[in-house]
This record gives sequence, structure tokens and C-alpha cells, in this order.
Amino acid sequence: MNGVVLAAVLGSAVMHGAWNAIAKAIPDRLVSSALIGLVYLIGGAIGCLFLPLPAADAWPFLLASASVQTLYLILLTAAYAKTEFGRAYPLTRGIAVLGVTVIAVAFLGERLSGIQLAGVAVVAGALLTLAVVGIGRTSIHGVLLAVAVGATITAYSILDGVGVRVSGDPLGYASWLFLLQGLALPVTCFALSRDKRSFLPVIRRNAVRGGIGGVLSLVAYTIVVWAQSVAPLALVSALRETSVLAAGLIGLLFFGERFSRWRTVATACAVVGIVAIRVGT
Repeated sequence: MNGVVLAAVLGSAVMHGAWNAIAKAIPDRLVSSALIGLVYLIGGAIGCLFLPLPAADAWPFLLASASVQTLYLILLTAAYAKTEFGRAYPLTRGIAVLGVTVIAVAFLGERLSGIQLAGVAVVAGALLTLAVVGIGRTSIHGVLLAVAVGATITAYSILDGVGVRVSGDPLGYASWLFLLQGLALPVTCFALSRDKRSFLPVIRRNAVRGGIGGVLSLVAYTIVVWAQSVAPLALVSALRETSVLAAGLIGLLFFGERFSRWRTVATACAVVGIVAIRVGT
């Protein structure tokens, strides 16, 4: 993993933490997901007009990933409605780091150095620690939802990691992925909404925040898809999930969530893990 890929993935991690905070801040979780989907629809459609069509072998992965990511966003916003941002976010990302690493190494033939494996383990352990410290004060329902979100992240990360490598063009793959999600998300969210009469007015009231969150999400994941085409999936996943460092600061500054001594230690350990991943390359 060269310095350009490293910097790009870390930049996408900061954007990822920011758009998740915006999703948390929008009161209606289905509206939050729908707004992100609308941005995906517009961005994906523009990309599809100018970028190459993915190879035929990539389409099963595209269709499966779009379905899983639609479920992911709906579960994610539900988890945010049930528990605090600083707990749900690192739990979902820590599970994904472990899941992607195990599958990539055991089944996809990826090889990591001992230092890199240790770095991934430290990052995952730090993220899980950030999630479980003081768990008695939070909703068990929210924690279970966060675990389910982590499972969907693992699934779509593997699907896209394999799909983008057979697609022939990472940006074309990302464009069609966003287009498919952009079609599915708003329709699914509207169908699940209990108060359909107020759905569009709430969309309009939150359009600016949701639009910003959608753009950050689109750019952040486009970077990840590109990085997956040139670097090991386990390393991209571990570095991407360092977005919890930004998320912890956002939770402290904007949601008034306490940043305890244990959270500070876990955050420092995550940074050490990142350094190990880079040094072990």
C-alpha cells in the first residue's frame, strides 16, 4: 500500500465519519437514508453517462452489493436512533475490520505480513473497545442493530472488493453501484415510512444536510472502491474504519457524548495499529 492510497483511504475515513454524523443528526432515519440515496442516484447517473460499463463478470457482485448496502443504510440509521453515535459507530466498524480480514485471508488468498496482521488486530480491538466501554448505559437493542450493521458492512466490502477487480474500471463500477442504490433506497424508505404524507415535506426540510451527507458518502466510498482495486481488502478495511477517530471527536463536540479515559486509550491504540499497517507494507 503506497502513500497515495494510504492518504486517500484516511481522507475517505474522515469523510465517512462526517456523513455518519449527519445521518445521526437528521431526526427521521428513513428520510436520512432516502436523501443519501437521492444523491447516489444523481451522482451515479452522471458517472454512468461518461464511464465504461463494468464487465459482465462484475454484475452479480454489483446487484448483490447494491441490495446489501440498501439494507445497511436502513439498519445503520435505525441503530443511530437506538444508541449513541460514539458507541454504535465504532462497533459497526470494528466488526467489519475483523470480518473482512478473516474472509480475505482465509478465502480470497490475500497475504499480510505479521506486522500488518498485528496492526489489523489492534485496530479492530481498539474499535470494539470504544464500543463496549460503559455498555450498561446504552440500549441492548441498539447494540444488536449495530452488530447487524457490521455484518452487512463485511458482506458488501467483500462483494465490492471482488467485483471491482473483475469490472475493468473501478469508477465505472462505483457509478453503477451508486445508481442502483439510488434507485432502491428512496423507494424502500418511502415504502417503510409510516407517515407517507409527511415524508416529502420532511425530505425538503432536511435537503441541505442530507445532500451534504450524501456527497460525502459518495466521494468517500468511491475512494474505497478504487483503493480495493489496487490494495489488499483487509488493509483498506482497517484503515477505512479509522473514521472512528473522527467520529469520536464529532460525538464529543456535537452530540455531547463523553470521551472517557478508556476511549482515549483505545483511540491511541487505533493510531498505533495504523502505523503498524503502514510499517509492515
